[in-house]
Amino acid sequence: MGELHMNRDPLKTLGRQAARLVTELHERGKTLFSHAEVEEITGLAPKSARNFVASLVHRGIATRLMPGLFILVPFELGREREYLGSPLVVARELVSGGDYYISHASAMDAHQMTTQPQLVVYAASPKAIRPRTVLGTEFRFVRCKPGHLFGITDHWATKTEKVRLSDLERTVIDGLKQPEHCGGFTEVARGFWMRREDIDAAKLVNYALRLDVGAVIRRLGYLLETFEVDAPREMERLCERLTATYAILDPLLPAEGKLMARWRLRLNVDPGEIEAVVRT
Repeated sequence: MGELHMNRDPLKTLGRQAARLVTELHERGKTLFSHAEVEEITGLAPKSARNFVASLVHRGIATRLMPGLFILVPFELGREREYLGSPLVVARELVSGGDYYISHASAMDAHQMTTQPQLVVYAASPKAIRPRTVLGTEFRFVRCKPGHLFGITDHWATKTEKVRLSDLERTVIDGLKQPEHCGGFTEVARGFWMRREDIDAAKLVNYALRLDVGAVIRRLGYLLETFEVDAPREMERLCERLTATYAILDPLLPAEGKLMARWRLRLNVDPGEIEAVVRT
């Protein structure tokens, strides 16, 4: 009966201080919080705030994600002690207020460009952030130049929490730049094919030229041509930026296979594997 009562009217069983914290966090649209926010909301001194949060964790009202970062446990989970919430929101918090966006395989997942469950959460940031594992979930941060923070949109990760996410076209471009963070070139091609009706070829090319990475320009030209995208002017723009050097199609695989002069690529992925994407 006690648990039912708690689920029906949690504020009566939380205690006044905890009820104030939970209510204020919900009003702010937040589920994650820090010691500093607890001090601000409750008015407690730092040591008292730490003890108070420790009691919330002990009672299953909150989960400690990492030193100084906590998340409210939904009441419907009862006595569940380990609750991660949205991994995308946790990734945002791990950046600690710096510039970032959810990227690579995680962005592909958010854009419904994958068929496999994603076991690692990726975010890009100009900051050097070491990988972290939180409650069994691995978070990896890909370093990017400050000038490369474009093609980013807001994404509702939960009903109340937003994160920054690469848009559809930027997600493809990041996949072409670093296929190793997306499961390889074939997975990027698969994601492109799944969302091909919604992808703007001109925007793709604009992003590739703005990023100005030779391998991206080559791989994008090959991808558009392989999937017979009708965008002759965009293909021409890519061709104009080619240099004499060759890049490999998939950096995850050995640098072997035939050379393709048109796109200055070493085709180290079986073309049949990429064509099979269309059939699956």
